[in-house]
Amino acid sequence: MRIALDAMGSDEHPHPEVQAALDFTRQYKEKILLVGDAALLQPLLDESGTGDLPIGIVHADETFSMTDKISGRVLRSVKNSMGVAIDLVKNGQADVVVTAGNTGGAMGMGLARLGRIRGIKRPALSALFPVANGHCVVADIGANAECKPEYLLQFAIMGAVYAQKLIGVENPRVGLLSNGEEPGKGNQLTKESYKLLEQSDLNFIGNVEGKELFGGEADVVVTDGFTGNILLKTSEAVAKLLVDRLRSELTANPLRQAGALLAKPAFQAIKKQLDPTEVGAVPLLGLDGLVLVAHGRSNAKAMFNALKLAHQAVSVDMMESLRSAIEARINQ
Repeated sequence: MRIALDAMGSDEHPHPEVQAALDFTRQYKEKILLVGDAALLQPLLDESGTGDLPIGIVHADETFSMTDKISGRVLRSVKNSMGVAIDLVKNGQADVVVTAGNTGGAMGMGLARLGRIRGIKRPALSALFPVANGHCVVADIGANAECKPEYLLQFAIMGAVYAQKLIGVENPRVGLLSNGEEPGKGNQLTKESYKLLEQSDLNFIGNVEGKELFGGEADVVVTDGFTGNILLKTSEAVAKLLVDRLRSELTANPLRQAGALLAKPAFQAIKKQLDPTEVGAVPLLGLDGLVLVAHGRSNAKAMFNALKLAHQAVSVDMMESLRSAIEARINQ
């Protein structure tokens, strides 16, 4: 297995990426191709004493920053680290790309270089949301602000494959995010998407609200990227608020501190479930190649977990499963 890691993507690049590559190769023994400025990367590897670890460097002259405009010239550039990493997959030199760079850039370069799976109208960003009984795949979380009903159907098909392959759910329950459980609820997009999902061979359970999503009543929830992105950022903010408030209240006086010490394992388990670094990255489903995007603020732990997710996606041959699911839909 060969994993291309954009070493210049995160806000603190290349340190989190290099540390994650070192930790990952020590544990998994799989090949990591660090893509970026060799003059920065090689000294970091030399200082760490990589020995016989399977880490290589692919030089890239430029870095695509969070503030760069996504122009046609940038997307066609063969010099920036993100584009070079994606080209490694395009040319068969890597099986998957992991980047903590600009999400819009990853989508644009992925489309320009890899294209879409045949039959897919729009790729989608998907995320694993922590819910009552594990995780729920939510798509789209920001790639497509404007959507058509057929896009949401395709998000559901790809999300179901994601849930099967990476969560291990045999027959994923698919829900449509809405402002009410009844079929007639929602805007025009929701109502028309409901009809398509209801007619599909997916395990469609109908409309779901936030309480059903976080209650674990669906394995996959689909929505447009505008709504999904608000859902993602709101849930992350609420989770952080709860953890911060709990920490503040538990350290308010000595008596509470003593009680918090006894309950520390339980609080650590909750914190781990809510910690976005535990998942590490989200896949751009629908591209004709595996591209995983991590948060720009990712630390070494988050990048390590992103590499773990990439390893798992390749191990279960998720790309072939996605192609097969879409091909079956086309031939119906």
